Amino acid sequence: MTMDSPHLPRAQHAPSPRPGGVVGTLLVMSVIAVGLMAGLFFAFDVSVMPGLARTGDRVYAEAMQNFNQVMDGSGLFALIFLGALAVTVAVAVVEYRGGRRTVALWAGGAAALYAVALLVTFFVNIPLNNELAAIGDPAKAGDLSVVGRFKGLWETTNIMRTLLCTAALGCLAHCLKLYGRSTPAS
Repeated sequence: MTMDSPHLPRAQHAPSPRPGGVVGTLLVMSVIAVGLMAGLFFAFDVSVMPGLARTGDRVYAEAMQNFNQVMDGSGLFALIFLGALAVTVAVAVVEYRGGRRTVALWAGGAAALYAVALLVTFFVNIPLNNELAAIGDPAKAGDLSVVGRFKGLWETTNIMRTLLCTAALGCLAHCLKLYGRSTPAS
């Protein structure tokens, strides 16, 4: 017996059929983009920052300035960094409009978590990066006290970004599971 059988009541708010693979593609793009960001932040937590902690303030400052310049100049980084939020929001909106509220809710949660990571980046990490850049060439800088202030706060907020992005990735993984369950096998 199918749901269309006259003997079974039809659900009043049945979700509409899935659009032709658009949501699936957006969801995969979202998982990849958020996963890349979680991985980047994690790599800084477990290797880059502990490695830099073994150096002096001048080397630390120079290395961080170089990392920031490379990332700031990378169009690919900017695309992934901002695109992760865009595609995640798109999944939530399309799924919500399609009546698939559970997937929309999890995608919305992922978008909110990632948005908080962006806010931390824009309001804490980037200003710290700018403050570090303002000292100029670390080899010629007389006062490197900014490095001590930078280390603790930047590293702490980077751990926050890692946790937020990892939680967002978990939400998106759950979205994939839900999406797969509701998509007919071909």
